[in-house]
Amino acid sequence: MHGILLDHARSARIGLPEAVFCEHKSLRAVRDLLEGPGLDPEKPLLFTRLAPEVFRHLPETLRKRYVYHELARTAYSGVLPKKEKGRVAVISAGTADGRTTWEAANTLDYLGISREVHEDNGVAGLWRLTSNLDELNSFDVLIVVAGLDAALASVVGGLSGKPVFAVPTSVGYGMARAGETALAGMLVSCAPGISVLNIDNGYGAACAAARVINLISA
Repeated sequence: MHGILLDHARSARIGLPEAVFCEHKSLRAVRDLLEGPGLDPEKPLLFTRLAPEVFRHLPETLRKRYVYHELARTAYSGVLPKKEKGRVAVISAGTADGRTTWEAANTLDYLGISREVHEDNGVAGLWRLTSNLDELNSFDVLIVVAGLDAALASVVGGLSGKPVFAVPTSVGYGMARAGETALAGMLVSCAPGISVLNIDNGYGAACAAARVINLISA
């Protein structure tokens, strides 16, 4: 299988299974994984950064065996057992952040973790966030996704005592610098205790949240 060695023991070590990052892999390598270990009913794989143009090149019979989300670019043939405890809210500044928002949400679905997505909570209309604050605080973990100045992370971190995992996105004009400004803004947040992921890394944020949920579920 093109020298690809899967880390089958990862779940036992850290409580999270291996996922397949598809970007930059050859079509043949991706297809081999989708046709093989990706269809394992006991240990289905999550595929991330699986571009729509790549997915469309696959045989229809294979595509039909997967749940594919075009915006998030994620795919899986099955999900892991449902967690009995723990819920995650994925909060985005705007629908322009949708690719990263839904990558996080679909990763949580795959991991068997209950989640809700709350889009369009940007601080330019702060009432949208504050009107839902009681509901958001009912969740165990908050994932905050934002581009531009990424101020949403500081606001959520200052209004909620729940674990906050912040994800900067590459959304924005000019000085947004493909997410570097959002990343810097989150890293220098005055709200203490915020954890910051890499730019556009919704998958990583979902895995960080899953580590907390795993403790709750233990």
